[in-house]
Amino acid sequence: MLSYRNIIATIIAVAAITSCNKSQLDLAPISSFDVQADSMNVSHDGASYSLGSPAIFNFTGNPAAITFFSGEVGHRYNYRNRTSATGISRLIFTNALNAGTQANSLHVMLSTDFKGVVGSRTVIQGVVTTNTLVYDTAATQANIAAASWTDVTPSKLATNATAVIDTIDLSAYAAAGKKVFVAFKYTAQAGSVQNKWTITNLTLSNNLTDGTIYNIGNLAAYNVPILNYGGTTFNAGWMAFPVSNTYNWAITAGSSLVITGASTAAAATSNAEAWTLMGGCDLTTVTPDIGVAVKNISVAPLPFKYLYTAAGKYDAVFAATNLTTYTQDSITRKIPIVIK
Repeated sequence: MLSYRNIIATIIAVAAITSCNKSQLDLAPISSFDVQADSMNVSHDGASYSLGSPAIFNFTGNPAAITFFSGEVGHRYNYRNRTSATGISRLIFTNALNAGTQANSLHVMLSTDFKGVVGSRTVIQGVVTTNTLVYDTAATQANIAAASWTDVTPSKLATNATAVIDTIDLSAYAAAGKKVFVAFKYTAQAGSVQNKWTITNLTLSNNLTDGTIYNIGNLAAYNVPILNYGGTTFNAGWMAFPVSNTYNWAITAGSSLVITGASTAAAATSNAEAWTLMGGCDLTTVTPDIGVAVKNISVAPLPFKYLYTAAGKYDAVFAATNLTTYTQDSITRKIPIVIK
């Protein structure tokens, strides 16, 4: 026999489910959703607005959610799921030689078969429990040595502290369809002051024919996503490993890569080699376009205003969705907009 407490709990649960289902069933059929541009000037090209005046959209129907894609770069409905596109891949960076005169001490290297940095997580129990990623330097050094590397060093690196901007076209590697690891390899010789190099303003980008540029890599930390036109993309980040001697790259996230060898001839008793690496990077990466939430299930549809910041023609798209226990329906409405 059910106890009184169980009966009351059952009644409350049924009431909650009934209430939830009622709100879901009150949603208008998705097919009733429509959008009209509130404009005094409508032609076959679309609704026209003056630059600086907001476009106004009125809704009919009551879907659970409405998402707006303005048609601007980064907010185009047709590209909402696009993650790859063929363009021109460019690595751009600024370099400066701050000390030393040794020749051929900096190399830009690429690999498509580097097996990556080796590491494992170590949990340390204490007053504050930490979960730390510990890198295996020896295993990573072995992977560097085993990989095939192509030297793409520019012919005109800096020769003194005056910074030089270099651009390297990596499009051939994008066409190969493999992820690429980018590295700076530092070498120094014993017997004289060893060079100090500073790398700044680094970007790895995919440049499309429509003029859009999608950054794929930079100097930011791996846990800081790359922002392209309002959307975010994974950032591989940089790691540094000495191969011989103890001199290593100093990574200042978001700012620079710096390496300093022996600062005097007397201190330069042995050769040195160190690598800093980023990757793997898909050179065809683009950031999917994103929309803006206009309405959710808890609010009624109201007139929506949006201010375009540049003259031109845009395909504004409203994507409406009904998602209930019983159904999942969606529909889109496209409104051509002209900003003069």
